Amino acid sequence: MLELPLNMALRFPNLDLQSLPFAQNLNPELLGAIVALLALGFTAAYKYLTRPPKGCLDPENFKEFKLIKKTQLSHNAARFRFALPTPSSILGLPVGKNILVRGIDSEGEEVKRSYTPITLDSDVGYFELVVKMYPNGKMSHHFREMKEGDYLSVRGPKGRFSYKPGQVRAFGMIAGGSGITPMFQIIRAILENPKDKTKVHLIYANVTVEDILLKEELDNFADKFPRRFEVYHVLNKAPPEWNGGIGFISKEIIKSHCPQPAQNIQILRCGPPGMNIAMATHLDELGYTSNMQFQF
Repeated sequence: MLELPLNMALRFPNLDLQSLPFAQNLNPELLGAIVALLALGFTAAYKYLTRPPKGCLDPENFKEFKLIKKTQLSHNAARFRFALPTPSSILGLPVGKNILVRGIDSEGEEVKRSYTPITLDSDVGYFELVVKMYPNGKMSHHFREMKEGDYLSVRGPKGRFSYKPGQVRAFGMIAGGSGITPMFQIIRAILENPKDKTKVHLIYANVTVEDILLKEELDNFADKFPRRFEVYHVLNKAPPEWNGGIGFISKEIIKSHCPQPAQNIQILRCGPPGMNIAMATHLDELGYTSNMQFQF
């Protein structure tokens, strides 16, 4: 039989079992066992009620999620909100990971592509994708044709990058076009965690101002967290009185707006293939080792 010291085991907040009538005639050992069982029950109930919710993703099988809102952001970009099974459900996607999406291209063939949601597990009941739809993009066709009420097939989590708070002193991020989405996910996770002191320096390249995805959100982060986050926009076609970069991201821009090479920093990059190749060359020439770089 489980034995507990009577003077310790019988007391709960506002409850003394020894004072109850039924307890007066009970053997102390039996009473101790009852208290132990009650304690185990309270502990199990607490763990059940406070456990983190289970994610909705399946790494092996595609699951269907309903499109509940589609917001056009520009002529070729939109924000898609998908409902999760219940209002309290979470997607269950670790920061730094992405999902595999399945759709149908313009010729009726199945196509699969990876996307990074811009939402976190702190966003319950739904997840969101920001998608740039290119004229000849196979998956772009599927998203362009999607209407509210349609379903999207999703599998995950997947991806090579993992993030834990404080794993580096600072991130330099170099993004182009829709390559902002994995960066945005990490930026949000860092800035919305007051215990995470990681600094983020983002360089974001686009063709025009209208092409800048999530610009309002990024600029708001820069205003709200000036000591933790900064963003430098670079445009190929800049408007008059533009105060950002013009043309393409150069070594000089990287040197001015990213943390200098060090063992406790990392440069993340995500963009079109040609841009990724050029940025890798720039970073190598600036002295960033392979361990200091990661390409999504």
